[in-house]
Amino acid sequence: MPEGSDDRRQVSRRSLFKQVGVVGAAAAFSGAPVAEPAAAQTPVAPPRREALETLTAAEGETLEMIVARLIPSDENGPGAAEARAAHYIDRALAGPLRASRTAYADGLAALDAYAQSKKGAPFAKLSASDQDAMLIDLEKNVATGFTPNAAAFFNLVRTHTIQGTFCDPYYGGNANFVGWDLIGYPGIRLAVSADDQRMAVRPKPVRESAYDNVTFTIKGGGHGHQP
Repeated sequence: MPEGSDDRRQVSRRSLFKQVGVVGAAAAFSGAPVAEPAAAQTPVAPPRREALETLTAAEGETLEMIVARLIPSDENGPGAAEARAAHYIDRALAGPLRASRTAYADGLAALDAYAQSKKGAPFAKLSASDQDAMLIDLEKNVATGFTPNAAAFFNLVRTHTIQGTFCDPYYGGNANFVGWDLIGYPGIRLAVSADDQRMAVRPKPVRESAYDNVTFTIKGGGHGHQP
């Protein structure tokens, strides 16, 4: 396959969207295309680096680079890096995803070792095209040194990257609602008007976490919101 061919981009956001039912459902509800023209996109500041809760500094750097290639920033708008998908994963590994902590430690180390053997540098130090090539090797399950195998680790990280990009911001991802904007999801709706049901126009976005909505607020106090 020719170097740089679009066919090599098996880890493109398009292939990701096809595999996530919630994305299609959200886009359908919006009554709008998956992405607006580039000119209509609101500029988003580069993601900030922050203290890690679970991962080591080296692991965090590698993971940041992986999510940035899985759902890259492009003409359709910001991607997983701006959505802070890596932050979501790091945070969740101390909680709901704690059972995957060893898989991440082993998988990220194996990826760096594989990149070093194939390209002469750790994954985070490679060019974007070389990073894509490494991830494609994982997806095709031809990369070596992984337990139980490369494809299992690829699918694990891809799943969590999608979660971190499109989740409710309460969980630490989807920063500034860039994931919802990308797929045209208008946000939580406690009621649906007749106009919304006709889907004749794009609903006005509600940029609010479900946990910040008054419906979810406990009398005399509320849920903590610490993304």
